[in-house]
Amino acid sequence: MEDMKPHYEIRENVTPNSNSLSLTTPYMIDPQVERQLIRKLDRHIIPTVMFAYLLCFLDRTNIGNARLFGLEADLHMSGDMYQVAVAVLFIPYILVEIPSNLVIKRFRPSRWLAFITVSWGIVSTLTGIVQNYAGLIACRLLLGLLEGGLLPGLTVYLTVFYTKKEMALRFSYLFVATALAGACGGLLAYGIGFMDGVNGLSGWRWVFIIEGIPTVLFGFVIYFVLADNPETASYVTEEERQLLLRRLQNQTGFHEEFDKKDAWMAVKDWKTWVFSGAEFCTTTMLYSYSVFLPSIIQGLNPRWTRPEIQALTIPCYAVGAVSYYTVAWLSDRHQLRGPYLVVCNAICMLGYGLSLLPESAGVPVHYFATFLVAIGLFVGVGLPLSWLPTNNPRYGKRTTATAIQISICNCSGVMAPFLYPLKDSPRYVKGYAVSIGLLAVGMTTFGSLSYYLHTVNQRRRAGKEDYKIEGMSDAEIDALGDKSPRFMYTI
Repeated sequence: MEDMKPHYEIRENVTPNSNSLSLTTPYMIDPQVERQLIRKLDRHIIPTVMFAYLLCFLDRTNIGNARLFGLEADLHMSGDMYQVAVAVLFIPYILVEIPSNLVIKRFRPSRWLAFITVSWGIVSTLTGIVQNYAGLIACRLLLGLLEGGLLPGLTVYLTVFYTKKEMALRFSYLFVATALAGACGGLLAYGIGFMDGVNGLSGWRWVFIIEGIPTVLFGFVIYFVLADNPETASYVTEEERQLLLRRLQNQTGFHEEFDKKDAWMAVKDWKTWVFSGAEFCTTTMLYSYSVFLPSIIQGLNPRWTRPEIQALTIPCYAVGAVSYYTVAWLSDRHQLRGPYLVVCNAICMLGYGLSLLPESAGVPVHYFATFLVAIGLFVGVGLPLSWLPTNNPRYGKRTTATAIQISICNCSGVMAPFLYPLKDSPRYVKGYAVSIGLLAVGMTTFGSLSYYLHTVNQRRRAGKEDYKIEGMSDAEIDALGDKSPRFMYTI
């Protein structure tokens, strides 16, 4: 009996280090071998990208923890100055996302991602020694400029190794990392709170210094451990490399070379902009929740100490991490995105609705509301970011569409801080009410998109769009990408 290994025929004249190793259709692929390959990819890729984004989110949002340890008083901040400091980061953050995705392949992911990680880590650490408000604003602007390329870069990077059917779960690790960053931020802030006054430095300074240094060190790790593409992945055997490339090429319309025509297709595709608009609605709550959760919990009981407040944020983020991982696993298993987004947005709306109840409802009810928001929060933000790229098989369109989506959704970071002005504490009625409205828009949009894509798939399965490719060669059909009648959308 033959051993159960995948067999391939490989065409001659394969160019070494090419991004498109040319393989004919395999006559057998052992599912067990494929599962082993996926597990190996997970071991070598996921911890690195997950920890990188954890540090990114931690360094971006730890200003919320620093606020409780005298940041505003030491830098003589008043009025909306704190909100401006939070929001200003997103101006360069948004502007750099599309250019970053366009150059990441030229500079190589390992070099580019390592460079921006080390650089923002240095800026984050130095934020701990600023002496005035102008210095804080300068650091926040630089931080946004350097962090902006990470998430769109990691999103595209994952699509270079995983198929569309595997993306939701793998992308979930990034947003599990955001939840863990919130939990770690609360835990670290709890400990750092006891360092207030050490070496003459306020507690908020230690928050930036202690949380920034690991980022600098990890940036160097990225350079050495992150493979740029399947061809340079030293941790796979040659047979596994062939299987890896074949799996990717088996996807309808798959193309890993950047083509300006594909990029322009992303700009012209209405789905790119609708996805981005819906993502803006849900991301608003991510940035307001992650930055203002300590302040919200502080308002529930003024008698809680600062370390207690930081500790109370940890369970919220832990629940969010478990929720997102579970839903992402189910989403990949069922190959559904829209229905899960509708349910999770509804749960978030319920959480904000409970937060609007009067103080007489009691502290337990309002604290429970923060858990409901966390349950749907990371799903509502993370799942669409894996949904759009999996429905764009060609590299140029996928890269551009993802950058547009993330740029637009991050515009919410400019608006979100102003939904929670100090004068509205401790109830923040405006912030909660606006979040409910935006979530309703996002929920309706995602539900409608899912239904539309389902309808298109039904037409294609019935052969009602085959006329579009009559007389076309296979290469011409593949060039259509998601417009090809052979391509089936993830709904």
